[in-house]
Amino acid sequence: MAMILCVDDEPAIGAVVGYALQRLGHECRTATSVEQALRAVARSPFDLVLADYQMPGQTGLDLVRLLAAEGYRIPVILMTGYSSVEHAVVSIKSGAIDYLTKPVTPEALEIAVTQALEVVRLRRENESFRRELLKVRSSRVLIGESEPWRRVMEIVDAVAPTRATVLLEGASGTGKELVARALHDRSPRGDGPYVSVNCAALPEGLVESALFGHEKGTFTGATVRTAGAFERAHGGTLLLDEISEMRLDLQSKLLRVIQEQEFERVGGAQMVKVDVRLIATTNRQLKAQVEAGLFRADLYYRLNVVSIRTPSLRDRVEDIPRLTQHFLHRSAQHLGLDPPVLPPRNHGVPADAALAWKCARTGQCGRTRRHPFPRRRPAAGRLSTAPGPLDSSAPPACTRPRRAPGRIRSAGGRESLRPGCTGARGHPPRARGDGWKPGPRRQAARHQRANPPQQAQSERAPRAS
Repeated sequence: MAMILCVDDEPAIGAVVGYALQRLGHECRTATSVEQALRAVARSPFDLVLADYQMPGQTGLDLVRLLAAEGYRIPVILMTGYSSVEHAVVSIKSGAIDYLTKPVTPEALEIAVTQALEVVRLRRENESFRRELLKVRSSRVLIGESEPWRRVMEIVDAVAPTRATVLLEGASGTGKELVARALHDRSPRGDGPYVSVNCAALPEGLVESALFGHEKGTFTGATVRTAGAFERAHGGTLLLDEISEMRLDLQSKLLRVIQEQEFERVGGAQMVKVDVRLIATTNRQLKAQVEAGLFRADLYYRLNVVSIRTPSLRDRVEDIPRLTQHFLHRSAQHLGLDPPVLPPRNHGVPADAALAWKCARTGQCGRTRRHPFPRRRPAAGRLSTAPGPLDSSAPPACTRPRRAPGRIRSAGGRESLRPGCTGARGHPPRARGDGWKPGPRRQAARHQRANPPQQAQSERAPRAS
């Protein structure tokens, strides 16, 4: 059901149109002048306005211009009893969404209103998607203040406005895809498509079809012509992930696409022109692959116009606290819980320094994706309790069995309670000098050690004669 405003200087026509709209399931309000219509729009949100073209004083065209000037994005359908091509053209150019001739039939009114409301729905969905896109782009924040990461971002800011091909190198999980997305978002192609293809995940027989598309009837199951990744990324950016896994025969075709910006679909004979900015990533040393004959040298030099190596956590230990807080907040948001916060100091040492020192000491700071602290399962366990400071000195999870809390082990291997800790059932342990005495078993063991059993007469050694 939509809220519709009908503006006509003849109340009878407004009543008839309102009755027809109510039969269609909509709610209708009426007004007899442009001034009343503007006051009604200011009071209530309307989805659609039907206005008479000719009215005393201000006309329906004036209402269209006034609504646009006030910032109302409400579609307007104009109705007139003096239909002409000139009136229709002027109405559409002024911003009206449709033009109806009086007397308006219920069928024509239903078609015009349905189409106008569909435009309203699509416009609102578009605005909603744009807001979601802005949220997603704002959430893709590249976190880091260390010197290696700062150098990476300086290169990104310098290269993003250009059309240069970029090769991203680094271990898996160090943020190559995030850097590629930042190159796209900060470039003039940021509003264009962004297509990502994982060369290592595609089946061997479908890589060429996934990149260049195929014509109808090329192979079994190809019932329609399908666009490939290059064609879908026209006017935007194409990310080729794990480029080192591509076959040598496809590397030659990729080289031609980079040089000429054109290709042929699989099974086709017509050249397809595209405008694509190419970004490639790899977790291997492509130069060593070239020397081993596993990667084309000419393609390597075409891709390596700008080379960016993403540093591992071992090279950017200063960013670990910020990454920890970011992953904790993201896990808490996913689980619907309140995120904990890192304490400002831990045993007299700043928490940032404690985290960085512990990661460097344990040697578990290779990849951001394998960061030992922000795991979802520990976050769920800690966030399920009352929110409080997170102990940054806690060691990473291990499988070694832990001793009971509050116990210490002596040099001889015996365990005892720590001073000030409670014993069994929550009672404090009693000191041995405070009326303590051993139990029956311990008394029996002491008695046996003090009085060893005598050897039997038959087992004694014979006396010498």
